[in-house]
Amino acid sequence: MSEINTNDPKIQRIINAALQEFSSRGYDEASTNRIAKAAEISKALMFHYVKSKEDLFLFLLNYCRKTIDRNYLNKMDLQEKDLFKRLLQSYSLQIELMKRNPWIFDFTNLSFATKSETINQKLAEMAAQEQSVCAEDLFRSIDSTKFRTGLNVERCKQLILWGNIGFTNEILEELKHTDYEQIDYQAISDRLSQYLVDLQMVFYGE
Repeated sequence: MSEINTNDPKIQRIINAALQEFSSRGYDEASTNRIAKAAEISKALMFHYVKSKEDLFLFLLNYCRKTIDRNYLNKMDLQEKDLFKRLLQSYSLQIELMKRNPWIFDFTNLSFATKSETINQKLAEMAAQEQSVCAEDLFRSIDSTKFRTGLNVERCKQLILWGNIGFTNEILEELKHTDYEQIDYQAISDRLSQYLVDLQMVFYGE
């Protein structure tokens, strides 16, 4: 499947159905029957592209890594020194990714042992070499002169981080109970933008 055109709508249906199934149930409990049904294709056709559930899972790991590298990590401009502009940039890139693959971040955040030694070994290898834009990167080398006089910038960054984690988790939890075809990404973007504007008014000086 690695050489298949992933821009093909049929392949994208398989990818998204599989990302949701594995994210929701884990590898061991995931069902290729449910994946094929959700992708609106026959199981026989799905196995024309992948040999097994294990093969599909390994393909998804590779697909997600390449997709996130290309469309998120490589596009993040960490030369931007304004903390809130940097956070907005990160949110915007993630939303663009989710428009195509809504479960991509749920899947990449999976961390569990499975009954497949091949899967376990691959997960361990990827964890050891994983590249990511983490909180430390997002908050490093920012313009601290923009904060209000008298504030402890390091404590402020910690408070902003906690707030962003909580806000992001709230949105992700809402999305889990929403039909992904009905998600209003513009509304999500507007909420995120206003949230960051509100935080900027609290922490930045005039």
